[in-house]
Amino acid sequence: MTLEHTDRGPLGRAEMAAVVARDIPPGSYVNLGIGQPTLVADHLPEGAGVVLHTENGMLHMGPAATGGPDDPIDPDLTNAGKVPVTELPGASYFHHADSFAMMRGGHLDVCVLGAFQVAAGGDLANWHTGAPDAIPAVGGAMDLAIGAKQVLVMMSLFAKDGSPKLVEACTYPLTGAGCVDRVYTDLATFRVGTGPDGRGVEVLETWGTTYDELAARLDVPLVRA
Repeated sequence: MTLEHTDRGPLGRAEMAAVVARDIPPGSYVNLGIGQPTLVADHLPEGAGVVLHTENGMLHMGPAATGGPDDPIDPDLTNAGKVPVTELPGASYFHHADSFAMMRGGHLDVCVLGAFQVAAGGDLANWHTGAPDAIPAVGGAMDLAIGAKQVLVMMSLFAKDGSPKLVEACTYPLTGAGCVDRVYTDLATFRVGTGPDGRGVEVLETWGTTYDELAARLDVPLVRA
């Protein structure tokens, strides 16, 4: 059944990151995309054995660096989004090309990406809105989308203009087709690409709203968990 949290409001960004972190299997090799997904590093439980990989060439990345006396900031130690980070015991560094070989070679268990749109069938659009003045930003998203064994998306469910970002079909240029497994948003967590035709959307959990309210706002074929 769909778990509904109607006694509270939508999730904040840190809370979304905590929900994603909760669902990452222990011992996984994981890449966190630029933007909101980087927050997941701060919520992974100690001792889970999750190894964070960065596309700029690091394994065993730790949480963000805070600059305290026991956590000095090293300007040369950053994630792919140029955010200062810490290193965990056993950390290693390697060439950018080797990092992409890991991504493309199917060596990552999970990647967490942001998105402009996700389609019911699991299509992902996260590098360009198609607007004439928009700056394309592919980065390593295409490599991660096809190379990771499980693709999780972390995004707000609705854009600033109120339009849904979980859609029947993407209207923005695709990053990857049929690659997304789950979508984590401020209002709900979804499993996409379900059902006999692979275009169903299962609502796993909601925050500050109900399944019926989501069904009224989204033009995708929702089903209860």
